[in-house]
Amino acid sequence: MKKILTCLLATFGLTTACCQQNYENTDTEGFAKLIAEPDVVILDVRTAEEFEEGHIENAINIDVKQSDFMQKAKAVLPKEKRIAVYCRSGRRSANAASELGAEGYKVVNLKGGVLAWKEANMPVTTVSYEVDVFKTKSGKTVKFHALMHASIRIEYDGKEIEIDPVLKLRDKSIDYSSMPKADYIFVTHEHQDHFDQEAIKQLSVENTMLVTNKQCGDMLRYGTIMANGDSLHIADDFTVDAVPAYNTTEANKKFHPKGRDNGFILTIDGLRIYIAGDTEDIPEMSAIKNIDIAFLPCNQPFTMTPEQLVRAAKTVKPKILFPYHYGQTNLSGVSDQLKEDGVEVRIRHYE
Repeated sequence: MKKILTCLLATFGLTTACCQQNYENTDTEGFAKLIAEPDVVILDVRTAEEFEEGHIENAINIDVKQSDFMQKAKAVLPKEKRIAVYCRSGRRSANAASELGAEGYKVVNLKGGVLAWKEANMPVTTVSYEVDVFKTKSGKTVKFHALMHASIRIEYDGKEIEIDPVLKLRDKSIDYSSMPKADYIFVTHEHQDHFDQEAIKQLSVENTMLVTNKQCGDMLRYGTIMANGDSLHIADDFTVDAVPAYNTTEANKKFHPKGRDNGFILTIDGLRIYIAGDTEDIPEMSAIKNIDIAFLPCNQPFTMTPEQLVRAAKTVKPKILFPYHYGQTNLSGVSDQLKEDGVEVRIRHYE
């Protein structure tokens, strides 16, 4: 009878006597060693407000109290990686760890949470870049960091890839000095919100490969030049195709004339990523196939209207769509319009 009562209490979360814990706990020292490993994802399960006040660097924020916690977690957390989870004091993260463990994740919970972390004089940051994690064909991890506007950081297999790096735009800035040097830099065209020579300089070392259009190459006097239609074999598991990016609306053709600028399709270990650059929904998009992840711009008069964005997504049919370069454009309704097409829309802070 006592055993039955204990099990009933366990059902209501009052004891774990009848349940084997499906995650590990560790102290701040163990947590610090764990997150220094390359194949670990750091998960902060506090509210967005708490996260912004200070968090462990490179942490992904998914609020465990939200009803769609597990849905979001499954979308971004790779099961082959260990998940290092924390909250304020360790209670919410223990609940999150248990939920994730029940789904087959390998989870380590920080005892005492970020309070214990700070008491041990471990570092936190207020710099917040949203991170999305995907798997390649062979199970490797690709991380996308939403930096700013058209600037994207991609991590893959120990390599750093930067798209259109820019140090400052209006009241926003990016501290590239705090990031690893780039192995590859891609620049779509020469406008100041895409092309920043100082940012390129900060990110570059001797072996950094810069890929860009002719205009930027002429200004820099170095780099690998690609024109629309060119393909480049970068590594055994990494190729890039340059595709057209231009305005079709008559009054806006002066911003991005046909044939000058590039979009890029990166194929990384089978994962196909379309970075459209500054373009409208051009006819050439009908030839772009088998895209896993697409970054499509949305801010007229320079790129697309929301209506054009939807048409472009229906043409390209990516599995995941990240609207970017969108400024103050209202993107509400885009997701609903693409549901029947099987396109998942993720809104990140690329404004």
